[in-house]
This record gives sequence, C-alpha cells and structure tokens, in this order.
Amino acid sequence: MRDEECSPLSSYPCQSEWLSRTSTGQSPRVRVGARRVALFSGNYNCVRDGANNALNRLCEHLQWCGASVRVYSPTNRTPAFAPAGELISVRSVHIPGRSEYRFGLPLSRTLRADIVTFAPNIIHVSAPDALGWSAQTLGRQQGVPVVASLHTRFETYLTYYGLNFARRWVEYYLRSFYSRCDLVLAPTPPLADELRRFLPEEQVAVWSRGVDESTFSPSRRDMCWRRGLGYSDDEPIILFFGRLVREKGIATFAKIVSLIRSAGLPVRPLVIGAGPSRAEMARLVGDAVFTGHLEGHELGRAVACADILLNPSTTEAFGNVNLEGMASGLVVVSADVASARALIEDSKTGFLVDPHSTQCFASLLIRLMQNPSCRQHIALAAVRAAAQRGWPTVLDQVLKAYDRTVSYHPHPVQC
Repeated sequence: MRDEECSPLSSYPCQSEWLSRTSTGQSPRVRVGARRVALFSGNYNCVRDGANNALNRLCEHLQWCGASVRVYSPTNRTPAFAPAGELISVRSVHIPGRSEYRFGLPLSRTLRADIVTFAPNIIHVSAPDALGWSAQTLGRQQGVPVVASLHTRFETYLTYYGLNFARRWVEYYLRSFYSRCDLVLAPTPPLADELRRFLPEEQVAVWSRGVDESTFSPSRRDMCWRRGLGYSDDEPIILFFGRLVREKGIATFAKIVSLIRSAGLPVRPLVIGAGPSRAEMARLVGDAVFTGHLEGHELGRAVACADILLNPSTTEAFGNVNLEGMASGLVVVSADVASARALIEDSKTGFLVDPHSTQCFASLLIRLMQNPSCRQHIALAAVRAAAQRGWPTVLDQVLKAYDRTVSYHPHPVQC
C-alpha cells in the first residue's frame, strides 16, 4: 500500500543545525561555486545498513565542508536512526516481503518545484528506483549534472527469491539507468571495471568505503563479555555479522558450520544482526548465540570478541563487514568475489574461498580454529590494512568527483 505516513514535504530534524536552508532564487542551471547537493535515496534512514551508513556519513562530511545538502527519500514512522542533513519525505510503497524497505515513487510536482527552488548544482542518486529515474530526468531537463553511487548488486539477489528468470531484464534496466548519469561511483575497482564494459572510461570513478576505528578495534575485545555468553577463553568464535536475510548467504553459512561439526569440532557461532530471516537461520544453524541488532560500543565489543569472521555472501557491492572485521582484529574468511578481492590480500590479510565450495570453507576454518598463531599473524596484518581506510579520505573522493563533474558538465541535455 502507498505510504501516507508523512506529507511529501515533511522534514526530519537535522543532526547539523547549521545546514543552510536559504533559497537563492537563481536559475537552477549549473553554477560552479558552493556545493549544493540534492541526494536521492531509496531508504535513507528506514533501516541501518552499509549503504545508508555511507550516505549519512557523506552528508555529514558535505556539511562539515560547507555544502548545502537536501535529502529526498522514503521515510517511516520508526526510523532506524536520526538522519544527517535535511530529509524530505517522498511518496513510496512497501517492497513485498521486505516491509522494512520502501520503493520510492516518481517525484510529485510539488517536490520538483522544491528541488528547482533549492537549485542544486549536483543531483546524486543512490538507488535505481522510480525516484532515482525521476531525479535523473529532472537533472537532465535543468542542466544539472547527475552522479550515481552504486551500493547494491540487485541483480544478484534474484536467485535467493526464485526470480532468476528476470535477471536479463533487471540487468538491462540497470545498464539503462546508469547510462543516464554523468558519473557513476563504484565502491571497488573491480566493480568499476564491470561498469566500464558499457560506460565510457571517464563516466566511472571509485568511491570506496571507510571504517570507524573508534568503533571497530581490537581494543574492544572483552573477555568478561565473552565468558558471559558461555565461551571459554581459548574457544575460537566464528562470527556471522550482518542483516539476517537470505542474500547474505545464511544457508551457506549453516552448511559450513554443519561440516565443521561433522569433523568433530564443537562450534557455537556468534551471530550479530537482525532481519526477517532470523528464525530461518536459527533453525539452520542450531546451537548459536544471537545478539540481535547492536550499535556503537556494544557492536564494536561484540565483533572484537570473535576470532574468525565467516562471510559467504556473494551479493556484496563493497563488503563493509569484511573491513569492519579486519579493523577489529578478526581473521576474515570471505567468498572470493570482486568486493572481497578489493579488500583482502588472500592468505595475507584474510582468506578468499571459492563461494561454491562449502567443503573448502570448512577445511580452512578447521585449520584456523586449530592454529591460534596463524590467526594472530593474519589478524595483525588485517588491522594494519584496515587502518589505511579512514572515512575522511574516502569521502573526499566524492567531493572531488562532484567538482570534476560540475566543471566538465556540458550545456543542458534535452530528454
């Protein structure tokens, strides 16, 4: 059903009250100067996930650098967190089977007028939905450059929901969507290379992701907390960390755990996260500790108390949990996919495994569980590698991309 919970122009409170809300009254044509960014998100703060975390951090950074930012996104009555920046609610509908997520509808006449009055010199779309398509069209009509950031590999989700028959159509739509942008920001170099198969070289750039070292650090490890969960001090803990949904590979995770147990090693995984597939995962994994959703200090402590992060997901655009696990001093064992290869140097800062071989996963995990010195060596290297990926550095990549795009943007394009 359509969301009528918020009027189209209702605003959420800003985390940074000094955000400028004045209208210039000038023509909405591109003006090189102070950054004015209209950001369009599919679910800016409806749920807490890697994409929304990155977008909110981007808005905070833009404001800190003196930019004016206005965010247009579906909203709900119970947001997962307070938004960064000025948030304008847009019309949306529930996504069938995933009510926590919403699908943004095309811009209304009122919202189009609001955007024209705001007079952005960058339109940033972060989801290939109807809202994003509508924002692209407005940008092209007004001569405002359109930048897209890629956060989710939607085409990889279809297999998990019996929709693989639609993959060719979805891939065609995604190519069409990103081809309408002046610049597309990919989270990793391998994904940028995939985009360059159908986009010109100059139309693709990389916006990586960072890690919050104040949250994710080996110093957060708390042996008393571990003991409180029933783990002994010398018991290696295998961690699942992320939203509990099918596309994160929960069935594969369960198969790997079963193989380890079949080899005679008792293992009781630690599962951090929440989601609609929690009951399914509990049934598949059996004996495990489920913490539910955690944030801040509690999240950092829980992650650091594990020893090995097992990430079998093949659908990640970046793999935030891999980076956060590395920063926390864990040995990351990940499916060998492009997003993981961009972060992990195999057998040096973590391990990459054939995503189709649960036996290879299990064999490697058994060796790691039995070899604490190897775990320590890899974990130290992982912490050093993660330390090179602070948020300010990666967010500056976006600002530089904005400025280049504005500088080289041609005259208005007619649709």
